[in-house]
Amino acid sequence: MRSKKLNINYKWTINAFIFSFVLAVIMNFSSDILLKKSNIIIAFFVLLVIVFTGILFDIIGIAVATGTEEPFHSMASNKVFGAKQSIKLIRNADIVTNFCNDIIGDICGIVSGAALTSIITKLSLSGARSTVYATIFGGILSAVTIGGKALGKNFGMHKSQSIIFAVGIFLAWIEKYTGVDFFPSNSKRNKK
Repeated sequence: MRSKKLNINYKWTINAFIFSFVLAVIMNFSSDILLKKSNIIIAFFVLLVIVFTGILFDIIGIAVATGTEEPFHSMASNKVFGAKQSIKLIRNADIVTNFCNDIIGDICGIVSGAALTSIITKLSLSGARSTVYATIFGGILSAVTIGGKALGKNFGMHKSQSIIFAVGIFLAWIEKYTGVDFFPSNSKRNKK
């Protein structure tokens, strides 16, 4: 039995490594500055924003992984704004899911843990009380993150076309006003 040749995108792998490092540094630095200069309520709000950002990108990644490009072909031929970008998202599903689920999702998970530690330090607790609060808040943070991603995955799979189209419109706006094309048109990649 012949094995299939493994097709590894080394360029994206290197770019993902560099991009994740830069993004992690920026997110860690920004959240650290925000948390140090804010009161406890704002610190919890920052933590929630980080968690929900991870959940949102997880939804997008799942939607792109499970979506199909056929509904967007007629829209693209009728020049519907965002349809072309929606097709590009699906044709680059491996990169999009890696970026959304792994890079953004994992960074948000790590940064949220660091943010929680900063919040517990802000509460000025020590000894056994600090351990109890860290354990309880850590459990709540894990439950919200995992539960949110579980709900998000279900939503992403069942509403994939709508989610992909919404992201396609967003990317089309970015392309229109900045000229940045996230997926060049000469890419002939097809979704497996």
